[in-house]
Amino acid sequence: MKKELQSWGRFPLATRQTAHALAWQTDRLPATGASLLPYGQGRSYGDSCLNEDGTLLTTHALDRLLGFDVATGVVRCEAGTTLETLLKLAVPRGYFLPVTPGTKFVSVGGAIANDVHGKNHHRAGTFGRHVRRFELLRSDGSRRVCSPEENADWYEATLGGLGLTGVILWADVQLRPIHNPFVLTETVPMANLEDFFEISRQSEQDYEFTVAWVDSLARGRRLGRGLFFRGNFAPPRFDGLPLVKSHLSHGSALAVPFHLPGFSLNWLSVAAFNFLYYRANLLRRGPRLQHYDPFFYPLDTIHHWNRGYGRRGFFQFQCVLPFSTGPGALRAILERSAREVPSPLTVLKTFGDIPSPGWLSFPRPGVTLALDFANRGERTLKLVAELDGITRQAGGAVYPAKDAGMSPENFAAYFPQLERFKRYVDPAFSSSFWRRMNP
Repeated sequence: MKKELQSWGRFPLATRQTAHALAWQTDRLPATGASLLPYGQGRSYGDSCLNEDGTLLTTHALDRLLGFDVATGVVRCEAGTTLETLLKLAVPRGYFLPVTPGTKFVSVGGAIANDVHGKNHHRAGTFGRHVRRFELLRSDGSRRVCSPEENADWYEATLGGLGLTGVILWADVQLRPIHNPFVLTETVPMANLEDFFEISRQSEQDYEFTVAWVDSLARGRRLGRGLFFRGNFAPPRFDGLPLVKSHLSHGSALAVPFHLPGFSLNWLSVAAFNFLYYRANLLRRGPRLQHYDPFFYPLDTIHHWNRGYGRRGFFQFQCVLPFSTGPGALRAILERSAREVPSPLTVLKTFGDIPSPGWLSFPRPGVTLALDFANRGERTLKLVAELDGITRQAGGAVYPAKDAGMSPENFAAYFPQLERFKRYVDPAFSSSFWRRMNP
């Protein structure tokens, strides 16, 4: 079966890959003669979920909930189950995801393979830390139940292992209790980068969820100007607090119906958006209640929002920088990107010192910055390469799940356990990213 499956950034495009749908109770992987790679919801931005000239093993049909212990909050589900499905099960029963990325439209298998992080890394670490166990199917037909106590090396290789160690069939995930589906939030304006670090330091003592939006076009003393969002799950009673009402209910969404023209994202449009977004959110100062959906997943209210970058797709560059070198490197990255290509979505937050067991996990103590760039060809590739270089010089790392331009040398420098990881890669598995990193 031929089917076009792409990454969320739609760059690079993969035009020569075959899709094979995995079925329930899969006990053997297909012998296609080409390399294999699991494919969940395709929400990785670069080429880590692509397999040009190979076969994608789609997990859409592996979407069954296999068990839920309401007393402990442990849910067992197949790897193709989405976080959205888990939320529909968990929230009415007083539970929530322990860690969630910025979209609920990802599969549990994808969340494990990329060891995703969220707004609460300083409190909860990565998603993988809350995966109690999973079953791994290899191309030779062997199966392993992996956990911190059983097949621990396979467990650590697979968390953040980019789907290269085999197919995850099911996983046990530890959920966390909540009183209701609301978050008590607060928006704080930031004057510049220095302000961000001070507000972040203060907020992480009292708030579980922290993240900042940055005006990517601010310069000079205003570099890093933006909005700092912080919040906690609401207590059982919250009388008298104002409720933030979204223009959409949490169950509805708009959509971008087609690819916008490439010229739609330019200095003028990004500047106008940044001005309006900043001013609108200034009106939301002070503690307010907000439903979890728009707080954690604001972009999920716009289906196919990636079409806004045009047919050529876009790059998302995300790096993490040590606290010791972070301020200077952040300044260099923001100044360099502002001179070249405007980023309409720029996100900044800190990571805590909670280590992930995954050998290729991206988060580590420091500050992480994510920028989106519409694809302008060689011009954008050159910019991403320069930002990659700044990151390495600062002793940081780039997120493989978002990458489409990292060099093999830098990849090896970012992940010191890479050689150890290679011994656990299934010999029948590969990806466009993996071949790019191992030319």
